[in-house]
Amino acid sequence: MAVKIRLKRMGAKKRPFYRLVVADSRSPRDGRFIEEIGFYNPIADPAEVKINDEKAIQWLKNGAQPTDTVKDIFRKYGILEKFEEAKKA
Repeated sequence: MAVKIRLKRMGAKKRPFYRLVVADSRSPRDGRFIEEIGFYNPIADPAEVKINDEKAIQWLKNGAQPTDTVKDIFRKYGILEKFEEAKKA
């Protein structure tokens, strides 16, 4: 089973916010997921992001692949750096 870390769209029309979820790659974008690890609100100024670092790093260690957008968010907030350090140790 291929596992991805991706965004699940929530919110009203024209007012989206997203939850960062770990899901089977075959499930639909807003469908079933394994675990929720955070949220992302691009409408707020500045964008509001809250991610459980420990869960995200644990899923990355277990082989979950982040989507391009999630990878950019992880890079911006230092989670990929922490993952690389944990991988070396």
